[in-house]
Amino acid sequence: MSAEEVLVLGAGMVGVSTALALQQRGCQVVLLDRRPPGRETSYGNAGFIQREAVQPYAFPRDWASLWNVALGRGNDVHLHWRALPALAPRLWRYWRQSAPGPYADVAAAYSRLIAHCITEHQVFIEAAGAGDLVRRDGWLQAYRVPALFEATARAAQAVAQAHGLRCQVLDGAGLAQLEPGLKETLAGALHWQDPWTISDPGELVERYAALFVQRGGRIVQGDAQTLRQAGSGWAVRTDEGELQAAQAVLALGPWAEAHTRRLGYRLPLFIKRGYHRHYTGGGTLQRPLLDTDHGVVLAPMKRGLRLTTGAEFAAQDAPATPVQLVRAERAVERLLGLGQPVEDTPWLGARPCTVDMKPVIGPAPRHRGLWFHFGHGHQGFTLGPASARLLAERLCGEPPYIDPAPYDPARFGV
Repeated sequence: MSAEEVLVLGAGMVGVSTALALQQRGCQVVLLDRRPPGRETSYGNAGFIQREAVQPYAFPRDWASLWNVALGRGNDVHLHWRALPALAPRLWRYWRQSAPGPYADVAAAYSRLIAHCITEHQVFIEAAGAGDLVRRDGWLQAYRVPALFEATARAAQAVAQAHGLRCQVLDGAGLAQLEPGLKETLAGALHWQDPWTISDPGELVERYAALFVQRGGRIVQGDAQTLRQAGSGWAVRTDEGELQAAQAVLALGPWAEAHTRRLGYRLPLFIKRGYHRHYTGGGTLQRPLLDTDHGVVLAPMKRGLRLTTGAEFAAQDAPATPVQLVRAERAVERLLGLGQPVEDTPWLGARPCTVDMKPVIGPAPRHRGLWFHFGHGHQGFTLGPASARLLAERLCGEPPYIDPAPYDPARFGV
């Protein structure tokens, strides 16, 4: 390989977008993964490109919410108690960063990146001929409890006004008119109208990867654990033999911590696990709906109605415990009618998170030619192209289109 080439390790949405963004800037790029593109974390999400997600998911600060998690009440969070000793130091930092003062700075930085998610995706969607996978009519955030709905609606309208977003507040009758398939009358919903939704998230990543190959890129299978320094550059073993390049990008999602630790970094990363399953033969929705009371997203997709769960705090390799999905199934049966499951067992994946809720985008502090690009939490699918542009601009020495400092790995002092 020549010195102009770049190795990108990880072929999810973030990695494939990184490969495309570097390729656009004249780099010769090799994309490496142990599996085909879009088969891991990017495959399993709800398929939202969340333009409205200007505020990242904060750790609950009120004692009632914390107590509900501890007792296993509600369905948005599930905790493996045996994982808590290892997770506690990072969850403590996550909790501290979620305090009003620090969180305001986090959200300000986060919103500047989210602001570009639609426009950056649009470039790739059009070039990849993937418009058939896209819906542009937003999604619904539905509530059963009137008081909670009214309070949330007021806060949402304030956020929408501050960030130039479109948010329509629907009462129960308005929601029923928009989604006539619902069998229950709810208090109401927020219709976030700016986001785009995708009928097959894994296929969108595959289309982006096909575009990368069409433009001259290479995709190889290999083991990221074999990455090593080789002279002034980097080398990795693949099915095609050892490949070398002057630059390497780690876009390994929930596997980033293991690989960065091997290189001597102690980044404050953790994972939130999540489940999904498809169902056919039940009720129908016109657009995705979040049932906030039961912590589940109902997303119409190619394979059927996909149910995706909230966060499970557990060791990454712990056995599957899809209790959130089981509870959600009962609620969705009453709300819509579920039908029959497509998969024999639920899909399980992990979201790569940081204690300050911002992705890690930038040069490795102690290794020349190594770049970090991970930690997107719930929004890797949303942010892939936008954060890839920032990474590519920095790697190629271009002026960054937004301030890169809030996302730089050096912010953790590693």
